[in-house]
Amino acid sequence: MKKYLGFSVGLFVVLAMTFIANTQTAKAEISASVEARIKAKADFKITRQALEAEIKTKREESKKKIEDLRAQIKTERDVMKAKMKEERIVGRERALHRFDGAVERMSNLTNKVEANITKLSGKGVDVTIAENLVATAELKLTGAKDKIAEANALLSASSDELTAENKTALRTLAKDIQALIKETHQALREAIKSLKDAVKIKMEAEMKVEAETL
Repeated sequence: MKKYLGFSVGLFVVLAMTFIANTQTAKAEISASVEARIKAKADFKITRQALEAEIKTKREESKKKIEDLRAQIKTERDVMKAKMKEERIVGRERALHRFDGAVERMSNLTNKVEANITKLSGKGVDVTIAENLVATAELKLTGAKDKIAEANALLSASSDELTAENKTALRTLAKDIQALIKETHQALREAIKSLKDAVKIKMEAEMKVEAETL
């Protein structure tokens, strides 16, 4: 009996040590995974900020060119020609402002979703899917901003009527911008849905634990 008891205790110790080792390994893997996610998120943020800075520079250059074009129009002796050029510039700025407005709305929505992610993460809700979707949305939105900067550069090059080639390029840019903004919105909507689903899963898990302890 003592021999059997000694064997049982020894087996228990071995199993316990194996469990502890496996638990420590699992914790290490989880920790490494979390660290990898944090690093990837930080790297993505740095890259996106660099792109945003480059886009901002392009927009400022285009704005300066528009101001120069307006200054040139004032020296135009032909009143009708000057009026036509001014109307072109106003029309182009109006079109670009519409795109800027759409981008601003998506930026505001992104900020709201990120605020909810931070809030729910603090409550123990799994926000991994939402974070990935927001990252996708930010990437799409940055792409839209870059396309808008390209359109700005195209429209600020001259106050003359656009060539057929430039009109085609502008139409392509407009379609690309609209598609990217739409994809941004879709990713954010999916992020919102994933947060709702994650909250539901957590609540159900907590209710199950409570029921089992009764």
